[in-house]
Amino acid sequence: MAGIYLHIPFCKQACTYCDFYFETSQKHRAGFTNRLLREIDAASDSFFSDTRFETIYIGGGTPSRLSSEEVSSILKRLHDRFTVDTNAEITMEVNPDDITQEKLQSWKDAGVNRLSIGIQTFDENRLKFMNRAHTPDEARNALRMISEAGFKSLTADLIYGNPGQTAESVRKDIAELMRFDPPHISAYTLTVEPNTRLGSMVRKNLVQPAEDDEVALQMDVVVEELRRHGIERYEVSNFAKPGHESKHNGAYWYHKNYLGLGPSAHSFWWDYDREKACRWFTKPSLKKYMETDPLPLVKSLSEFVESGEKWELAEAEWLNLNQLGEERLLTGMRTREGVKEAELNSRYDYELSQNQIKFIDHLRQKGLMFPDDPLRFTSEGMKIADYLILDIITKRPS
Repeated sequence: MAGIYLHIPFCKQACTYCDFYFETSQKHRAGFTNRLLREIDAASDSFFSDTRFETIYIGGGTPSRLSSEEVSSILKRLHDRFTVDTNAEITMEVNPDDITQEKLQSWKDAGVNRLSIGIQTFDENRLKFMNRAHTPDEARNALRMISEAGFKSLTADLIYGNPGQTAESVRKDIAELMRFDPPHISAYTLTVEPNTRLGSMVRKNLVQPAEDDEVALQMDVVVEELRRHGIERYEVSNFAKPGHESKHNGAYWYHKNYLGLGPSAHSFWWDYDREKACRWFTKPSLKKYMETDPLPLVKSLSEFVESGEKWELAEAEWLNLNQLGEERLLTGMRTREGVKEAELNSRYDYELSQNQIKFIDHLRQKGLMFPDDPLRFTSEGMKIADYLILDIITKRPS
């Protein structure tokens, strides 16, 4: 079982904080879908055709910028060329300003059963600061229409920790969002990435990032308020009602195979012997993507990687079990389930060093980790999970 990720690079405008690959120019829009369909055909003629896919995720960029016909043709081609599970989770990212009743119906008819909507906040001034394309009213109308359209599942994005934001404003955002009863929320701390407009603003001292204590307080509000509505944290940034956890995201966290298609899309695939895996990505260039043919027919992962190394549009990296074990520790400890030492030992031949065990015991004594197996953080540990995981990993001899 595996997942498929499609990267649709088009956006109406550049959000202040975004460091994903996107294009606001529509220059290559007309031929993009045909190029993507050709890539789907090429991939399905390779060894990926032996796989049953249980998730499809259409991300970007802003996939809702595509026409209904384009979305339909892409999903039809995937179903025609691959074995897609009958109950596959099929998610599409959408922006509030793109949503109409007609589009919602067309997406449902095409097979989309889960929407990921970028709300971020209901505060008008904060939306302007983020350079979001929608207004608070458009967000409310979009959520109402999605509810009326009867999609099986929905996830909404929120961003907290903005400059000047308070815990009370976060509470208001959540209260507003809960009016629409979403079963899944992704709540992210605003991150200042260097190659973004926000990064430039911070370097020029035009804005000051929120203080760590304030961000931690806002995180507490997110966790507490969502829990009051039956939405529990199951990963550092993801919250869901029981049964509504994202299956596709689990492919990343639990090292399942996934195939990425489109410019800048990443893929991960285990070799047949399970002794190593490969991660590769298509370079973030729509121009090159449009000018370059898809990879030719290949019958094995090794042959695919060898072909890709001669293909100017892709880069690949082989990962050994030690590297994969560290990755599993990193992603797994961000989740509610954590990671079992037995899994690290048997699946990755990865054993914790004495320094790591000593540090983990220290974290348990401080109440940052639970005292038993699996390795997992308490709610206090989750607040600084990324820092703690890095400390754990670096305490193992290379």
